Amino acid sequence: MPLLPGLAQAALNEVDAAAGVRAALERGALAAVGLLGRTDGFLGNPRVRIPLPGQLEDAAKLMRRLGQGKKVDELVTAMNRAAEAAVPMAKPLFVSTVKAMSVEDALQVVRGGSTSVTDFFANKTRSPLATKFLPIVTQATEKVSLAARYNAVAGRAAGLGLVKGEDANVQQYVTRKALDGLFLMIGDEEKMIRADPVRTGSAILKKVFGR
Repeated sequence: MPLLPGLAQAALNEVDAAAGVRAALERGALAAVGLLGRTDGFLGNPRVRIPLPGQLEDAAKLMRRLGQGKKVDELVTAMNRAAEAAVPMAKPLFVSTVKAMSVEDALQVVRGGSTSVTDFFANKTRSPLATKFLPIVTQATEKVSLAARYNAVAGRAAGLGLVKGEDANVQQYVTRKALDGLFLMIGDEEKMIRADPVRTGSAILKKVFGR
């Protein structure tokens, strides 16, 4: 059954549509930040846990066999802790994006697919969030000696086509994966709102996203 059979049929006016989408955006975003922006938000969640990329994961297995597993674990932990530290920085931008959303944008989102709210959010905030996250991620990962070694090895591996160019720098890699995880969790929240808006306890979400 379609999410919204039609604005006229649902007796949904533009003001309600905008209010509902803003409520969904804010609820989903803040829920995702709360889940991920804490200790083990990334490290303890298999869906968003940040691993070493591609061929470097294979190299890590060799290091473990050579008795250097502790160093590998320290790097992976630092990568995920960096993401957890960066995510709370997204909250102010999310809130301002919600407030700035136009009625036209809201109507387009309501008519969209199951993650249209999240997609709108990602398009508006992903680039500025990357700028905010990178310094925090850099500060956190530079505390681990293996991070510089990662960049050196990954740079050579990228030149050989063994690692994607975008994964050749640990700070940029972690920033990208942190954003991937953040929008994944916002998408999960959006799907739950759409599937059962009554559960949210919000009258406007029920009116906009209910059947």
